[in-house]
Amino acid sequence: MLKKLFGSLFGGASTPAPTQASEPVAYQGYLIYPEPKAEGSQFRLAGRITRQNGDTLQSHTFIRADLLPSAQQAEELMVDKAKRLIDQVGDELFAPPKRDDE
Repeated sequence: MLKKLFGSLFGGASTPAPTQASEPVAYQGYLIYPEPKAEGSQFRLAGRITRQNGDTLQSHTFIRADLLPSAQQAEELMVDKAKRLIDQVGDELFAPPKRDDE
């Protein structure tokens, strides 16, 4: 406790340990890869959703504003949000962005 207190008082920053790659979670034909990003002493929710389309592997990467105290919590929330995104948007995740003039 004292080490933490003095470290914060005298400029020592506690940095979370880098996260190891997690196993993907399969969901409705997609693979969800939680990839939390360390920021200070917290972890930003981030990851990828992929699917195989013939010979092509399609991938959608996203980063959210959510910051959580542990990598495990960030991974769990990312998987939940990715499942919701798949349920709401589905294959549109991989569609090219629509232009205003279309």
